[in-house]
Amino acid sequence: MSKEKAQKKNWFKGLSSEFKKIIWPDKVTLAKQTAAVVSVSVVLGIIIAIIDFLAQHGVDFLIGL
Repeated sequence: MSKEKAQKKNWFKGLSSEFKKIIWPDKVTLAKQTAAVVSVSVVLGIIIAIIDFLAQHGVDFLIGL
C-alpha cells in the first residue's frame, strides 16, 4: 500500500472514531445525557401545567388560598 493510501486510511479511521463519539457516546455519557433531557422535560412539563392551570382558573384561585 502506498504511503498516500495509508494516510487516507488512517484519516478515515480517525474520522470514524470521532463520529462514533458524537453519535454513539459511551454508556455513562449516554445515561447522563438521557437523565438531563428527562429532567428538563419534566420541569418544563410542570411549568407548562402550572401556567395552563392559572390560565384556566385565573388569579382568583391564588387569592382563595
